[in-house]
Amino acid sequence: MANKDGKILIVDDDEDILVAGKLLLKRHYAKVISSNQPHHIPMLMGEHSFDAILLDMNFSPGASSGEQGFLWLEKILEIDPDAVVVLITAHGGVDMAVDAMKRGATDFIAKPWQNEKVIATLSSAVKLRRSRSEADTLKKTNKALTKASGKIQQPILGSSPATSTMLSLIEKAAPTDANVLILGENGTGKELAARKIHEQSKRVNDVFMAVDMGTITESLFESELFGHKKGAFTGANENKTGLFQAANGGTLFLDEIGNIPLHLQAKLLTALEQRTITPVGDTKSHSIDVRVIAATNLAKDKLLNEDIFRQDLLFRLNTVELTVPPLRERREDIEEIAIYYASFYARKYGFPAKKFSSDALSAIKTYAWPGNIRALRHAIERAVILSENDEFSPVDFSLPGQPAQPTISPDSNSTSDTPDPEAVGLNLDRIEKQTIRQALKKHRYNISHAAKELGLTRAALYRRMEKHEL
Repeated sequence: MANKDGKILIVDDDEDILVAGKLLLKRHYAKVISSNQPHHIPMLMGEHSFDAILLDMNFSPGASSGEQGFLWLEKILEIDPDAVVVLITAHGGVDMAVDAMKRGATDFIAKPWQNEKVIATLSSAVKLRRSRSEADTLKKTNKALTKASGKIQQPILGSSPATSTMLSLIEKAAPTDANVLILGENGTGKELAARKIHEQSKRVNDVFMAVDMGTITESLFESELFGHKKGAFTGANENKTGLFQAANGGTLFLDEIGNIPLHLQAKLLTALEQRTITPVGDTKSHSIDVRVIAATNLAKDKLLNEDIFRQDLLFRLNTVELTVPPLRERREDIEEIAIYYASFYARKYGFPAKKFSSDALSAIKTYAWPGNIRALRHAIERAVILSENDEFSPVDFSLPGQPAQPTISPDSNSTSDTPDPEAVGLNLDRIEKQTIRQALKKHRYNISHAAKELGLTRAALYRRMEKHEL
């Protein structure tokens, strides 16, 4: 049965056609509007959103060329390019029908019509209109999501020589379509650099997709990256679009690229070289148009070790090589970064803004920050929450060599200084530190793998590493 909520417009100079059409269609659609004056069309389209328009091709006595219908078809499509128009005429032929389709008509009905033909034609036309509307809505939604996904959530702060050199290289590489390899320690902001490249590239209006390669298991590597067909393996209950296809037209950021096992690196290399992927269980390859930005915390000497990383893949990835400097090499930026995050977290938690004392600035500038910006950011967040003074002081950051930060006692609302755990022999802290160190060494400081073995999230592991200065 036809959908009862449709809205149809009939425009014809023959009153009998209008009456017959209205009687026929109102049994199938919620609203049917008719007019014998084509110049009323713009007004009617302004007042209503029609699922389909039935349009006569001749409005003058004796006219048979169809030019009047073509003229109004053109005006309708100017008003709404997605309008679905079905032309009707008593003088139609194959040539006229073909011409109508070329000019944008959806279908063609000849007079005298057959009711079944009209209903069937309009049913298809209404489905087409709704599919166009859904596609347009989906396109707008995807555009908004794409814009949001590619938007840099946090800026790259600082103007030190090291930061300026990095930003200059980003500015040069971004407009090209060259693959970029980003090197840097944990917490330096490699993803921010990747997003900055995307934001300044020609792909800025397309998707930016970030993938942590360390979280993808070997068994699901091909399925996640290249997709799979339904029934390709146990549990493949439906077709799956891989990450390369999902990011088509945009930028794919492969974080922790150094975690990919050697035998799987070959599969990634093939996709990058051939610019095609083949979903698991499929026999056909699919072209891809993706810019790849990869990142790793592996040292350059390890990347150059063929037992760890394929050199042909490295050459494919590092058309442009960018190093994000550690915070200890850009100490001039620490004050700006600290002020930014202090303001950010004060707004987030609804606290009044605070300034840094000169001693506090000196303390955070001289500290090595082994966890880099991530560690500094977490320290600032804690200070914003726990500091009780009018301005930040060194004690608020619990840095080595400084008194511990006051913390809230679990048994009361009062605060007291937290003693050094090792000084009072709290073995639990020492055991935690030793366990984390062993897990990191076992997995060669692969954060994702170490976190998985410890039963932690990567963020939780980073916090504990920062806590124990690992």
